[in-house]
Amino acid sequence: MADSTLTVIAVASADHGCTHTDTVARFFRALSDPTRLRLLEFILRGERTSAECVEHAGISQPRVSVHLTCLVDCGYVTARRDGKKLRYSVGDPRVADLVVLARALATDNATALDCCPRIPPRA
Repeated sequence: MADSTLTVIAVASADHGCTHTDTVARFFRALSDPTRLRLLEFILRGERTSAECVEHAGISQPRVSVHLTCLVDCGYVTARRDGKKLRYSVGDPRVADLVVLARALATDNATALDCCPRIPPRA
């Protein structure tokens, strides 16, 4: 990474109050689960109910609930009550930009990622 890029990252981090590498690592860790990422991408296309998320994910309601709670707790998604239903939407439009950029980077680096011995594929 170029020195100017590192400077930009350091300035951006200081400007936004997040100077702890652990916090940034946790930010990405929340997205490291394929089910959470799939749910987030589904919600990016529009507000969704938990039932729609369960149908989309194809897993049990309690497991989807755990993943949605993580996405809410980490600030990627907001939840609002609508009668008996919870409706989920993306709270910050930058999340969509992040997912698009991550997909592009993963595509460009697919060979290296597939061969990386330190990050094995999930079972």
